[in-house]
Amino acid sequence: MESEKDIRWIQRYDNFQKACSRMLEVTMSDVSVESLSDLEREGLVQRFEYTFELAWKVLQDLMIAKGYDFVRGPNGTLQQALEDGIITDHDGWRAMAKARTLTVHTYDEEDILSIVYDIFDVYSPLLANLDNTLCELAKLEIE
Repeated sequence: MESEKDIRWIQRYDNFQKACSRMLEVTMSDVSVESLSDLEREGLVQRFEYTFELAWKVLQDLMIAKGYDFVRGPNGTLQQALEDGIITDHDGWRAMAKARTLTVHTYDEEDILSIVYDIFDVYSPLLANLDNTLCELAKLEIE
């Protein structure tokens, strides 16, 4: 049972990695924000939402596996991951968390369009960096 608990973050990382790669299929391609239809933009926002959720949850599982005892949730998790150097760009991650909250509660097209630009320019690269870091950590864990 204990060893199962220790690899929880690796199991969740697998889900994060799949979600991240799906989002990056759009944002790291030759597609531009302007060329996306409204439906495609909405789909990208939804991909961003669940990818961000998986990101902070896999980080939370990793922090727990490392033995940290802290308040659960995205804020405490992201703060600890920043302190440990697993993620960088404090402002970018905070903006991403705020955007994630906003996407659930806004129907303003200008707000959503602004978030879509940020998904392309800021959030996707941050999530891709996290994916690379977690991939390396997972390899170390498995070896």
